[in-house]
Amino acid sequence: MLATTAKVIGVPTVQHTRRLGMNPACDFQYILRLGTEPTMSTALPSHEIIATCWLGLALLLPTRPASAQQPWDQPWRETATILQSPPVDAGGFVRFNFPRKDLTVRVGDVAIPAAFALTSWVGFDGSPDSASAMGDLVVTAAELRPVLAELARQSVEVTAVHNHLTGEEPQVTYIHFHLMGPAVRIARAIDAALRQTAAPRPVTAVSAGPVTIDSGAVFAALGKHGKASGALAQVGFVLVPGAVTMHGRPVLPALGYASPINVLQLSSTRAVTTGDFAVTANQLAPLLSALADNGIAATAVHNHLVGEEPKIYFVHFWGDAPLADLLRALRAAVDATRLD
Repeated sequence: MLATTAKVIGVPTVQHTRRLGMNPACDFQYILRLGTEPTMSTALPSHEIIATCWLGLALLLPTRPASAQQPWDQPWRETATILQSPPVDAGGFVRFNFPRKDLTVRVGDVAIPAAFALTSWVGFDGSPDSASAMGDLVVTAAELRPVLAELARQSVEVTAVHNHLTGEEPQVTYIHFHLMGPAVRIARAIDAALRQTAAPRPVTAVSAGPVTIDSGAVFAALGKHGKASGALAQVGFVLVPGAVTMHGRPVLPALGYASPINVLQLSSTRAVTTGDFAVTANQLAPLLSALADNGIAATAVHNHLVGEEPKIYFVHFWGDAPLADLLRALRAAVDATRLD
């Protein structure tokens, strides 16, 4: 009988005793390297063992009760039911989207897809029992006053009301908000506000369509992989160095101060871009200079948060050029924020 201590990723170190070669009829050999990750190498130093059966692996890996073995979105299903939108794993937080597909908005001759710049959303950090939520609502001029009135009735903290685009027809306004508490209570408050708009619900999950934009060129030029569907490619950055707090509480970067870049290819010779850069005061001037020098217009400079430390500035932008030129300009803007 050989006794040894084996460490498996995500599993506390345990004392495991077994006899090698107990069951030669197993499906595979599982190699455990002491104090490191599992490996499939066959070169075994004296401190390694081969567990030659599934039973050996089962002895090492603690099982969870069946009730704990649930889909990641299970705890959020009541929230999803209230919001009438499926939960999306947004890489660190849970997000619910409400695309304004009911709106026909143009900037010049460019029709704006909902996924490009017209999606209301709310994101939850934490657990359904104790969550911090942020997001923004896309509203028309006629919807603005009733939505703000409902948010006030629901005790939702409105942190900003402003434009993201310029020159769009019809004009749309973005209402940013923040609130904390049980996710169900938050969902009911946001649901009440959404009912003051014509945003179509229930929202159905839509699989990504065939990619027609050269997403590989987009990701390579920006130096980061993102996602793509149809003619739209999206990449997200976190450009603010260090931690940010709001009302003394840490803010999840991806939820509170991410920098999303959206690129929409209109033809083989033309693309447009919009999004926003979240930066500190020291990063702001270099960013604005880089945008101007490379032909991208800053359409707004403002806040999305209230009471944050350090102060974060959100720079919205619009660019219209051949795809390669647009990507070079965006990369210059991203690089300008890196001051070290």
